[in-house]
Amino acid sequence: MKRIITVVTLLLSVAVVAACAPEVGSDAWCTAMENKPKGDWSGNEAKDYAKHCVFK
Repeated sequence: MKRIITVVTLLLSVAVVAACAPEVGSDAWCTAMENKPKGDWSGNEAKDYAKHCVFK
């Protein structure tokens, strides 16, 4: 029982942290993308960056 509670707590913690990602197009997201190596960007991230951060 203790193991199940530990696993559930861990999963909830991961879900909370994942929900804290900045919204696409926000200033925080643009800053995060500027700090991320360009080689690690996906095609959608590059398109969204150009749309929301370059051509505001």
